[in-house]
Amino acid sequence: MTDTTVPETETRSDTLGSNAGRIEDPELGRHCTQAQLRRFIKSRAYIPMHELRRRFELNGAADELTAIRYDGRLVFMGLPEREAQMIGDLVRQGEVGVELSLDPEAAVAVGVFAMRPVMRGG
Repeated sequence: MTDTTVPETETRSDTLGSNAGRIEDPELGRHCTQAQLRRFIKSRAYIPMHELRRRFELNGAADELTAIRYDGRLVFMGLPEREAQMIGDLVRQGEVGVELSLDPEAAVAVGVFAMRPVMRGG
């Protein structure tokens, strides 16, 4: 008779490499690093916020917003707090920029983009 039980936690690899060093929480989804965020953002011209959530499996409430301070104002990002703070750090370092939706009175980030070209070694 074969054992058909499924292990409680499962590690999966993705295109960013192995999960070594990453902590996974089944309720919160996968955690990414700031370097992975930077690399992914710089690999494309523009990335909507929902694509960041999907790519890194950043599960959370559908209406989850985290406020970061940028350019003298509060900017709200539809990301979990940890990842929003990482994006905020990258923005303040000049590594990435954010596209803001200014329709409401509050600035809401709807996407991110690379600020400096990626230097390719060769």
